[in-house]
Amino acid sequence: MRIAIGSDHAALDAKSDVVKHLASRGIEVNDLGTHDTNSCDYPDYAALVSTSVQQKESDRGILICGTGIGMSIAANRFKGIRAALCYTEELAMLSRQHNDANILCLGARTQSVSYMIPIIDKWLDTAWEGDRHARRIEKIETNSRGQDAK
Repeated sequence: MRIAIGSDHAALDAKSDVVKHLASRGIEVNDLGTHDTNSCDYPDYAALVSTSVQQKESDRGILICGTGIGMSIAANRFKGIRAALCYTEELAMLSRQHNDANILCLGARTQSVSYMIPIIDKWLDTAWEGDRHARRIEKIETNSRGQDAK
């Protein structure tokens, strides 16, 4: 499995720890930045990770900012991306089983790394159930942005 990961300056330390954890699991990591503590804009890193997942350069992605909210909003603007902000293991599991979430969003100011790791592991280890959920994902994919859903 290949994971693209990105963060803003607020989550640089957390991202570095998560990269080490992923590597310890034998997961190939594509660290798309940021790589320093200079102030930066989270949408830039959401775009890099989302594009990597869209273009199948990475199987899934992880985005970390201060709260995870901005990253999830920015990532979900990209076609084919289903980014889920998860703050429990149960949400991580359900985001995969029911929504086939392909990007996990986390908040470095709201979650410690020791709290993130089990959430990440649950998300990585949970398969999509498909079945009845597939038609719902198809509706997400076919509904155009800016139009009312029917």
